Amino acid sequence: MDMSVENQFLNRRILIVEDERRMARFIRLNLEHDGFQVVEAITGQQAIQQLRDTFPDLILLDVMLPDLDGFNVLQTVREISDVPVIMLTAKGEEEDRVRGLELGADDYVTKPFSPRELVSRVRAVLRRAEAIKPGSRTLIEVDEHLKIDFDRRRVWVDGELISLRPTEYRLLYHLVQNAGLVLTHDQILIKVWGYEYRDEPHYVRLYVNYLRKKIEKDPANPKYILTERSIGYRFIDYQRERLT
Repeated sequence: MDMSVENQFLNRRILIVEDERRMARFIRLNLEHDGFQVVEAITGQQAIQQLRDTFPDLILLDVMLPDLDGFNVLQTVREISDVPVIMLTAKGEEEDRVRGLELGADDYVTKPFSPRELVSRVRAVLRRAEAIKPGSRTLIEVDEHLKIDFDRRRVWVDGELISLRPTEYRLLYHLVQNAGLVLTHDQILIKVWGYEYRDEPHYVRLYVNYLRKKIEKDPANPKYILTERSIGYRFIDYQRERLT
């Protein structure tokens, strides 16, 4: 492996929120083996305190905790931080996975999982969190309704600054950067989530719906993010629209 790739996330701090001691130790040993720093919490309250005290780069959050459940912890985390969160869910609990994504989780890993799968997911989420680089343009005025500043990570709808989750922001970025072009589901998954997620098309549908609810006047009849049936999505060619 290219050492620059292997060391890209060296010493990044991971917060493990897991009350099962054997599982927590298993996760810690594998993350430390790959060069991550690890801090731990065994309750939801401890997790929130560790977030404030240690400023982790990513949180691994178990759904089942002795005080608050993982969803309550996730809601609190999202009120104070955009730190990436991977939920740890039980096998077959599809409802838990969907609920976690709806509350702002960046990904989930289903127990039992292999060490390689876990580290791969952690690296993929960290890469996504750092993927967007400032562009040469500052303010993009799509129209009088929607304005975007990718350098400052700001989006305005009707003059009001709106809040986007990190994944929503990445999705908008790649759609706008390819305005007028159709991006397939696979292309969006690779650009926004990474190669590891090519078999997760529901991620795209879910986050397109989230984004439409925040930027579209009528999400049921979108103006900006258009569906290309059975293919993918296309952001309106706003520059051409101005000329017509």
